[in-house]
Amino acid sequence: MRPTSLDEVAGQQHLLRPGSPLVKLADPEAAAGAVSVILWGPPGTGKTTLAQAIARSSGRRFVELSAVTAGVKDVREVMKEALDQRDLYGRSTILFLDEIHRFTKAQQDALLPGVENGWVILIAATTENPSFSVISPLLSRSLLLTLQQLTDEDLTMLLRRAVEDPRGLHGTVAVDDDAYEALVRLASGDARRALTGLEAAAAVAEADEGETPRVTADVVAQAVDRALLRYDRQGDEHYDVISAFIKSIRGSDPDAAVHYLARMIEAGEDPRFIARRLVISAAEDVGLADPHALTVAVAAADAVAFIGMPEGRIPLAEATIYLATTAKSNAAYVAIDAAIADVRGGGFGRVPKHLRDAHYPGAKRLGHGKGYVYPHDSEIGISPQQYLPDELVGRRYYDPKPLGAERDVQARLEKIRRILEG
Repeated sequence: MRPTSLDEVAGQQHLLRPGSPLVKLADPEAAAGAVSVILWGPPGTGKTTLAQAIARSSGRRFVELSAVTAGVKDVREVMKEALDQRDLYGRSTILFLDEIHRFTKAQQDALLPGVENGWVILIAATTENPSFSVISPLLSRSLLLTLQQLTDEDLTMLLRRAVEDPRGLHGTVAVDDDAYEALVRLASGDARRALTGLEAAAAVAEADEGETPRVTADVVAQAVDRALLRYDRQGDEHYDVISAFIKSIRGSDPDAAVHYLARMIEAGEDPRFIARRLVISAAEDVGLADPHALTVAVAAADAVAFIGMPEGRIPLAEATIYLATTAKSNAAYVAIDAAIADVRGGGFGRVPKHLRDAHYPGAKRLGHGKGYVYPHDSEIGISPQQYLPDELVGRRYYDPKPLGAERDVQARLEKIRRILEG
């Protein structure tokens, strides 16, 4: 069911508008405007599909390398063949490099001559942020295009096409609407997962005796060997469950929090979304009552990105239970919102002169830095002086609570403020 042209691609319409770089790449008449691209997006969103459809439509030679198996020698051989094809036959080459984030710096360096000199048009695919995984010279010579997760409508259209198309099931089975909904839910935005689920469900339906095999929600459940949860990633249930998850953590109920975590995992929720919510909860609801909470949440997010699922459920559960059972304070969250509200309302003034930058020529003549007291010269590391603008002197944003580690902060801050005010 892989599309043979860009017209058949499900989703990514923001990248396939007339005149867009990908459309130009697929146009055999627009060879002069061809540029290398890096496709960044979640699994199953069409990165390989786009590369193959572009090569087929443009008539260019297509070569595919996987970062898992290819080395520097393989890259150099492709570059030499591409140069020969161009010089001898006038035929350009598209090099599709899957999982470019797995390439070492040396392997990526080997791509540069071919990309820079136009021996190949590179279409690279990655599920990781290219800013951290692709070398700068390669990034600067390529367009970075971000693929979006397929919507429920995209996946439903793709599944219905697979049921009727001669390349797919060719109408040999009937599929109920609730079965389509179940397959879409379980796919979690991944086209490959959706088609695999459909194929497995069709096989179960065809094994049953009857004239016309029918795929129902129950058949889908049998095929994928898991219970179907009522969970729409774009609908009310998605927001209700994540809301209950966060409120259970905030309310210090680890059992309820783990329950809602399990529901999201089993429904195919993006684990990165769950990890992001944990990081937010650690900063917003736990705050400085337990400064280690944010470290735990960020570590869980990194672990999920590193090891993936299903093992990623373990660090997610660990972080969830830690956040639910530790002390909590939203004082830092309240402080920044109050400060932002003041700034937006015009509550700001000039930076006091003794705090201004005094390191550029002429700054001292303007009085910048004059009277500034270096705190480290004090025996207690604090010197009485004004830090807020004149208009805000005396304004309090941070009000620590007598909970957890913030209890000590509260006592210390009272002394600090008395010293600062002289």
